[in-house]
Amino acid sequence: MSSTQSATLAGGCFWCLEAVYDSLQGVIDVLSGYAGGTTVNPSYRQVCSGQTGHAEAVQIQFDPSIISYRDLLEVFFSIHDPTTPDRQGADVGTQYRSVIFYHTPDQKKIAEEIIKELSEEKIWPSKIVTEVTPLSVFYPAEEYHQEYFARNPDQGYCAMVVSPKVAKFRQKFSSRLKA
Repeated sequence: MSSTQSATLAGGCFWCLEAVYDSLQGVIDVLSGYAGGTTVNPSYRQVCSGQTGHAEAVQIQFDPSIISYRDLLEVFFSIHDPTTPDRQGADVGTQYRSVIFYHTPDQKKIAEEIIKELSEEKIWPSKIVTEVTPLSVFYPAEEYHQEYFARNPDQGYCAMVVSPKVAKFRQKFSSRLKA
């Protein structure tokens, strides 16, 4: 097996992102957490206040011999709206903004290329506002947030928001799902 790489993405609620990426071939692990802010080791309550500068994010460990960074970003842009600043659906605040936290110059280049391509395709009626910024630090979220959807599929938010996103993703990327 080749060495693994990391990707860190924010696109609304981390429960949605984690549930999607957990089921992709080549993804080894997904950790929900916080990135992009100034508060050291923030709590969920602090992040939800909108005062920390952090976004809910996931850190993905993946095998690039099975799935590429570009593939991860193609999934990312298919599962959230990258045109709404500080919002995903009913979730509003800077903690729900769309961000690609790059780990390497190559990741930055790929992110900028895919945003340019998607912008030229005019898939969305509004401009893509996804930030592309270097990852400074990633703080894992509290344990109860990890694998939240897998453990709580009938919880209200999971049933109404996460489940439909996961179903749409699974239909679109059925050939890329883990067995």
